[in-house]
Amino acid sequence: MKRTTFFLAFFVASITLFAQQKLPYQNPKLPVEDRVKDLLSRMTLHEKIMQTQHIHGTNPSHSLLKLDTLYKGISYGCVEGLTHTAENYAQSLITLQKYMLTKTRLGIPVMTCAEGLHGVVQDGCTIYPQALAMSSTFNPDLINKMTKAAALEAKAIGIYQVLSPVLDIARDTRWGRVEETYGEDPLLIGMMASAFINGFQSQNVVCTPKHFVAHGSPTGGINLASVSGGERDFRSMYLLPFEIAIKNTNPLSIMNSYNSYDGQPIASSHYYLTEVLRNQLGFKGYVYSDWDAVDMLRSYHKTAADKGEAAKQAIEAGIDVEASSDDYLDLEKMVGEGKIDIKTIDQAVSRILYVKFKSGLFEYEFPNMKKLKTAIHTKESVAIAREIASESIVLLKNDNILPLSTEKYKSIAVLGPNAGNVQFGDYSWTRSNQFGVTPLQGIQNLVGKTVKVNYAAGCDVWSQKKDGIAEAVEAAKNSDVAVIFVGTQSASLGRDYKDATSGEGYDLSNLDLPGVQEDLIKAVKATGKPIIVVLVSGKPLSIPWVKDNANAILAQWYGGEQQGNAVADVLFGKVNPSGKLSISVPQSVGHLPCYYNYLPSDKGIYRERGTLDKPGRDYVFSSPDALWNFGYGLSYTNFEYKEATLSSESLTDKDTLNISVQVKNAGKMDGKEVVQIYVRDVVSSVVTPIHQLEAFKKVLIKAGETATVNLQLPISDLFLYNKDMKRVVEPGEFEIQIGSSSDNIKIKKMIMVK
Repeated sequence: MKRTTFFLAFFVASITLFAQQKLPYQNPKLPVEDRVKDLLSRMTLHEKIMQTQHIHGTNPSHSLLKLDTLYKGISYGCVEGLTHTAENYAQSLITLQKYMLTKTRLGIPVMTCAEGLHGVVQDGCTIYPQALAMSSTFNPDLINKMTKAAALEAKAIGIYQVLSPVLDIARDTRWGRVEETYGEDPLLIGMMASAFINGFQSQNVVCTPKHFVAHGSPTGGINLASVSGGERDFRSMYLLPFEIAIKNTNPLSIMNSYNSYDGQPIASSHYYLTEVLRNQLGFKGYVYSDWDAVDMLRSYHKTAADKGEAAKQAIEAGIDVEASSDDYLDLEKMVGEGKIDIKTIDQAVSRILYVKFKSGLFEYEFPNMKKLKTAIHTKESVAIAREIASESIVLLKNDNILPLSTEKYKSIAVLGPNAGNVQFGDYSWTRSNQFGVTPLQGIQNLVGKTVKVNYAAGCDVWSQKKDGIAEAVEAAKNSDVAVIFVGTQSASLGRDYKDATSGEGYDLSNLDLPGVQEDLIKAVKATGKPIIVVLVSGKPLSIPWVKDNANAILAQWYGGEQQGNAVADVLFGKVNPSGKLSISVPQSVGHLPCYYNYLPSDKGIYRERGTLDKPGRDYVFSSPDALWNFGYGLSYTNFEYKEATLSSESLTDKDTLNISVQVKNAGKMDGKEVVQIYVRDVVSSVVTPIHQLEAFKKVLIKAGETATVNLQLPISDLFLYNKDMKRVVEPGEFEIQIGSSSDNIKIKKMIMVK
């Protein structure tokens, strides 16, 4: 009996020991590639297919038993909880991830995702300024600081992947998603995106640069519309931001775009998603489809007859994770029928597992619900939001009225539909003023009782109703100065879409101020009181009358939750404006496309600019020029560019040109200046832009002081694609242009490339 008991005890102990032993893929000390290979070998075809699937956030009250009825012991690829509060999403992720790790056969965790364009989109998280505002700072270090803070909020909730940033080049400002972009320049976009990604990745949060590729110039400015262009445009423009970001950050995920380019839907293009993205750019992570992009091959592009065909096209092209639609569920049957190779499935799943291992998801850190409230929306993150909002404001015009003096102006009219509203921008979790500071509140906070504030909205953002204008006029008459906040408004993600005039799916057929906002400005101007116009907008708007008649103009874009305090600081001189335009402002919709790096003949050759009073050529009744060009932005001080020195005037494509610029702050106020380096290829074998931004640096210069600003320019960046579509730096002269904007070049130098 003792002998039998001994052997039974030994057997039970052996079973327990075996159960405690980790399988190779569960060992974090093994190379990621070995873990992927081991886990893949243990998976059934059905388990593999489910790794390509995206699910929506579960109810935080769901039990493990309830989850078992939903998922039946199968692990999924990714989860996203769009409309959850931070607390609810964290709780749902705790339960869901416990289920995936302990109640599925192989314990594969689900990748926990969230939108993160300008802060984590879960209720309660910090709302930073919108992307277009971020790029107007020309300060990548500040954006990196922001995403490090946002990453801490993400990890506190249990989020391991954010579906951002946007690397689209905005060349048609009718498009509603312009606000989500970093503007019109490939280098600026690439550098801002690199800073954004590195900040999140410093906390092991996966970023998903999007939308690959050629997504920002849709036909007619209509969202999801086709994009036209050749291989040269594709490589020298649309691809370049992704090339920069991938080189600088090695992101683990990329999101494909909805559009077609030259007739090829990106979602079904092996050339774009595999040959270019993986083989040429070296991307090693997984491609995460934009929502419903796979099924759109059937329903929208009409290149697939049914779901199975759409799935086959997409997965063979290189899309690994299918979001929203479920066409990939047909792949299991198609493998059995010999219509698709199992190796294609294995390749996609290997990439998904690679990212899950690489990001530490298998060693998942569960949210601490007791500490969650103190981990999000911290004083530090709010301070960063305010700093970005302040640095992003662009001073477009100033007839010596700004900054406002509380000694001179004892009463101020705060007017306009955006004066009493916080415009957070698209991909925000709220539109409610209670979660931010309105411009009216910001001004009231700053002036206190020293200045009387008279408020009237005057009109709303979009309608033709004028019955409120009289009240605004009366407020202006009873004030020393009027500040008018006009612009657009955007939806909040998955919630309130009422009356949006900007954002995803909200494109404009003209670029005038919507509704009767310009009528409001004209009526207030007629009072004879000085007027300051603040554009709170998701895109550049065509305001030639305002430019001619306002005493000062600020472009604030969407300044996040601290926009009211930030704009008050700038209006009253607590902060010296330092923002620069990351996107050109067209005179009208008829002047589109409008960007600074156009080809030499694109603005006409006759040089006989027309006016309304005197017809001309290149256009008959106007010039083809922008109202304000890329890189433009005034300051309350004056910067003088003294001299520039180059490390060499003769270089090869292997060299780096070092540029040293002396800039003096000749005014009485400390300020920040963005030194911008543009380059013109003097003679080239194919047509090249009149000039192209190649370097920039933002520096703080104290009043009366001179700063030495050092910049580096790799000569290899001066490439073009020649007649044979070879990427080369052609020998010859290049003009180095140093200035404060694309149309305000202060110093020119010549170099020779051998």
